[in-house]
Amino acid sequence: MSRFDKNYIKNGYIMNYEKSPSLVPYNNCVMQFLVTMKNIEPTIWRRILVPSNYNFWDLHVAIQDSMGWLDYHLHHFTIKAKAKHKAVNIGIPDFDTPGDLPEVFPGWEIHVASYFNDLGITADYLYDYGDDWHHTVKLEGYIFKEKGQKYPCCTGGERSCPREDCGGIRGYTELIKILSDPDGEEYEEYRVWAGEDWDPEHFRKEEIKFDNPHKRWKFAFLK
Repeated sequence: MSRFDKNYIKNGYIMNYEKSPSLVPYNNCVMQFLVTMKNIEPTIWRRILVPSNYNFWDLHVAIQDSMGWLDYHLHHFTIKAKAKHKAVNIGIPDFDTPGDLPEVFPGWEIHVASYFNDLGITADYLYDYGDDWHHTVKLEGYIFKEKGQKYPCCTGGERSCPREDCGGIRGYTELIKILSDPDGEEYEEYRVWAGEDWDPEHFRKEEIKFDNPHKRWKFAFLK
C-alpha cells in the first residue's frame, strides 16, 4: 500500500505538483548540490544552487539543464534520508510496472528537503533506463541567497555530458575513440551524428540556461 494510492481514481492518476512550505531557517537559503557522473573519466560534474522549496521533479530539471541532457527519457533518484529505515525511488512512476518491481514515487509530490535532510546526504540519480547514466547527487550545504541572483544557477563544472542515445558508457567510450581520429573510416559518420560543434571537453557555466520546472511538468504531463 503506497501513500500515493489516494491519487488513483476511476479516471486515472491525479497529478499534484507541490512546493515545500517555507522552511525556517532555510527560507533565505538555497541548497548546494554536487552532481557527478559515475564511471566516466575524466570526471563530468556540476555544482548547482537550487531553491530550498524545490520538489524532486524541480531538482531533476535543474540537473538535466546543468548537465546538458535533453530530458528525453525516464529517471529516478534512489535515496536514503537521515533517520529513514530504507532507501526509496523517487522520479516518474511507471503505472504499468509489475508489482514485483520497486515502486517509483512521483517526484513532483515530494519535497527535496524531506529526504536531503542533512549535509552529506547523497542520492543515485539514474537517467535513461537504456543507456543507464548514473550520477551521484550530494547535498553540500545551505548558501544564503545573493541579492539579484536568479536560482537555480550553476557555479562550476567540467566537461560536456555524453550525447543522448549514444549507447551508455561503452557507446560513449567508442564515440570518443572514433572522434579522436579524423583519419578513421567512421569519423565523418560519427561526427555528423554527434554534431559538428560537440566537444566532450567543453563546459562554460555562463552558457547554461535553466527551464521553469513547473512549465516543463505541465508540458510533459498535462498537455
